[in-house]
Formats: sequence, C-alpha cells, structure tokens
Amino acid sequence: MGKLTISSRNAIMQESPIRKLAPLAVKAKSQGVHVYHLNIGQPDIKTPQIMIDAYHNIPPVIEYGPSEGLHSYRKKLVSYYKKVNIPVDESNIFITTGGSEAIIFTLLSALSPGDEVIIPEPFYTNYNGFAVMAGVNVVPITTKIENGFDLPPMKDFKAKLTPRTKAIVICNPGNPTGAVFSRERLQELVNFARKNNLYVISDEVYREFTYEGTATSILEFEDFEDNAVMIDSTSKRYSACGSRIGCIVTKNKELLKLILKFGQARLCPPSVDQVAAEAAIDTPDSYFKAVKKEYQKRRDVAYTELCRIPGAVVPNPKGAFYMVVGLPVKDADDFAKWLLSDFRYKNETTMVAPASGFYATEGLGKNQIRIAYVLKTEDLKKAIHILKLGLTEYKKK
Repeated sequence: MGKLTISSRNAIMQESPIRKLAPLAVKAKSQGVHVYHLNIGQPDIKTPQIMIDAYHNIPPVIEYGPSEGLHSYRKKLVSYYKKVNIPVDESNIFITTGGSEAIIFTLLSALSPGDEVIIPEPFYTNYNGFAVMAGVNVVPITTKIENGFDLPPMKDFKAKLTPRTKAIVICNPGNPTGAVFSRERLQELVNFARKNNLYVISDEVYREFTYEGTATSILEFEDFEDNAVMIDSTSKRYSACGSRIGCIVTKNKELLKLILKFGQARLCPPSVDQVAAEAAIDTPDSYFKAVKKEYQKRRDVAYTELCRIPGAVVPNPKGAFYMVVGLPVKDADDFAKWLLSDFRYKNETTMVAPASGFYATEGLGKNQIRIAYVLKTEDLKKAIHILKLGLTEYKKK
C-alpha cells in the first residue's frame, strides 16, 4: 500500500501573509525583543462595556439557536441598518459564525464548482482560501497604488468576463488598501453587474471607519435586489474580533434558501455571542465618534511618518485601518523576515505583512507591504522609525 496523502487543495491553498511570519516574531520575543505589530488588524480599542456586560448575563442553559440566527438579534439589526441608510427586514438577514463564514456560505450558494469570481487586487488574502473551499476560481483585476487602489474602469472588468463568471467581490472600505469607493464608481459597477447578470458580494465590515464622508452600501442601489449581497461582522465595529458573529444581508430569497441549507448543516451560529452582539447594537454614538477620531489620528500619523521614508509610495487611505505602501526594495517578503530575524533598534523591531500575498497575480506586490495602523500614535511613530532605519540598513546589505 502507498503512503497516506493529503488533499490536492494543498497545492492551491496559500499561507496567510498576515500570520506566516509569526514564528519569527515568537523567536524574537523569546530573545527579549519588543516587536511592534503592524502586520495584523487587531484593534487595541476597548470593546463596548454594554457588550462585555451581556457576556456576564447568559442564560443557565446555552441552547441551540435557529440556523439563521436569533430572531431578536436579526430584528434589532434591522434598526441598526436603518440608521445607516440600508433598508432591510429580518428576513433578509442570515447570521453566521464571523464574516468569514458569511463569505464562504455566499460563495457556496451563489457559485458552482469551477465558476469564476472577479476580485480587485490587492484583496483580503483569505478570499483566496474561501474560494478554494468553495471550489471556485478567483480572477484578479489589478488596482493601482498610484490612484489609491480605486476601482478600475469597467472595460477592464469586461476583459475578464467568461461564460463561467458569476460574481464580483469587493471590500468597501477596503482591506488591505483603505480605499473607499465613491457612489459614482459603485453605480458603474452595479450597471455592469446588472447588464451581465452577476452578483456583487460587498464586504462592508469596516463601514464605521471612513474618514472623508461615508461609505456607500451595495444594498442602497435600486433595481439590484437579486444581485446584491452584503457581508458584515461585529469584529471591527465593536473591537470584538474574538466574538465570531457576522451576517449575510440580501433580498435574494432563492439565494437565502440555499444559504439556510448550509447553515442547517453547521447547526447554528454561537448563541452567547449573538446575545452580546444584540446588546452591542445599543452602543452609544459617542463610542463610534471617539473610535473614528482615534483611528483618523493614527492614520494621519502613519501617513506622515511613512511619507518621510525616502522612495516610499504612500497612498492616503480613506477608510478601514490599513494601507499598502510601496518600498524601495525588490523583495518585501525578504525584508519583512529580515526585520524580525536580524534587525534591532534599542532591542525593538517592527513586524509588517508583505503585500505579495494580497495579490492573486504572480509577481505583483513584491515591493509592497500592508500596514495596520492599530497601535497608539507614539508606538506607531516608533514602529515606523524602526522601519525607516531598517530600510537603510537592509539596502546596505
């Protein structure tokens, strides 16, 4: 008998560019080195107390809930969406175990194995993994650092169309770029998708983090109800990444019927976390205003400090808390590893995410990094100063 083998998916399932350098960071920390983490979007903002309190008031028996999520939570979400100009009712909302499951279920339900989904790159790297799970093929369409990673013109989308194209995935506000797409550009995308009978799956988990105006939801467009699918999550809105609650919001009832079948197969989303997420909807507006103000301050500090690095290309992000930065190096992967393994300044170093892993097109993003500006401003300044000093030393090497 031959030896045991593993799935052929191993050849197409990539490592996370956000987490793959973690062993080097662990080793550096074991040597007493302080590592500034600019590589991962883990906020240090406190979770709203109203949400924390809900975890202390759970029922004596933690029961199964409905596969589509608790009715009381879905009903309360309707009131939240109404406040942000998204008109839906509870029948349009399906609760998931995090935003990740929401995307997986949507891909499984909207596309068949072998179908294609167009995604503007660079994109949230786990979209690749979700596509592998669903057996669908990612077709990238490249956005440019020079124009802030805005949506490409529709002729570029048209060039990617094949008979197997079934959907477009966008993230707005964007991870990893911080881009926020204007209503006008989104209208062009909606017109294109409507004409070509495509779904638009819009990941809108960073809605609260926009620094010039507001983000437009894909659900705001008229005569697009069957095509539009919104992905949402509690993770970043309430600084509750470990509370694994997300949702799919769509008015496409046939799509929701199939999503429910997948939901039934996994039984139900976490009941306790839904209770906490429901309580979190009553978080006062003052919380979000303060958080947005803090992140805007961090964005401004990160942008200013990065612009002081000779040769760096630094778009000013309009939303989320990420930015993709071009560096004067040939291989940002090697540079990021070197920062962790070899470079120290006052026994400290900085960890970044190489941006090549956020592209599906081979060879792109090799000189770019993604930065998550989730640290306090003083730590951001130190981390970027170390990055600047490290670049100088690395180029000598």
